[in-house]
Amino acid sequence: MSRAPVLTIDGPGGAGKGTISRLVADRLGWHLLDSGALYRLTALAAVKHEVPLDDEARLAEVARHLDVVFVAEPETTRVLLEGEEATTTIRTEQVGDAASRVAALPAVRQALLQRQHDFRQSPGLVADGRDMGTVVFTEAPLKIFLTASAEERAHRRQRQLQEAGVDASLSSLLKEIQARDARDMHRSVAPLKPADDAITLDTTRLTIPEVVDRLTELLTERGLASAT
Repeated sequence: MSRAPVLTIDGPGGAGKGTISRLVADRLGWHLLDSGALYRLTALAAVKHEVPLDDEARLAEVARHLDVVFVAEPETTRVLLEGEEATTTIRTEQVGDAASRVAALPAVRQALLQRQHDFRQSPGLVADGRDMGTVVFTEAPLKIFLTASAEERAHRRQRQLQEAGVDASLSSLLKEIQARDARDMHRSVAPLKPADDAITLDTTRLTIPEVVDRLTELLTERGLASAT
């Protein structure tokens, strides 16, 4: 029996991976893996249990025994960590920064690898992250690398925060995004980069529906999904 197809969507923070991945998965009726959430949850659990973010061995144990439940709901996915609501908390800049540090540790990445593989189920999987195509699903039949200018990504993040009633400095957000990009691209394990056979798509001047349409077209062209 052939394995379920996988669409990997990698790229830097703010490129639209999360929104695009969810919409494509919803359109096709496929499963969704938000790998970034697993690293954010690991970081949040570490802080909760007072595990230093540079203690690789203990962080790997946290990752290996992560008590998390994803609850699919219309237009979103709720996240429960150890039975407590964590949907909004894991999306904060503080947790994102901590997750970037945790994700640079080889033992943590290894601990989460099997959990990510387990998301691959019929009829298919949309895998969103930073190393889905280069490390986790290297045999995926379609790999996408979504990107956008750092300035555009900072503007998007500022709009998200403003809609949530949070004031944020555009210059500070830009610096945080640039620092995270540098850390992700230059880490020694699974650095952020397009897979050799990935299609790079710059979303700076594209709307969300345009990107979703393009990805579903590519899947259809390759015989991985039916025309919708």
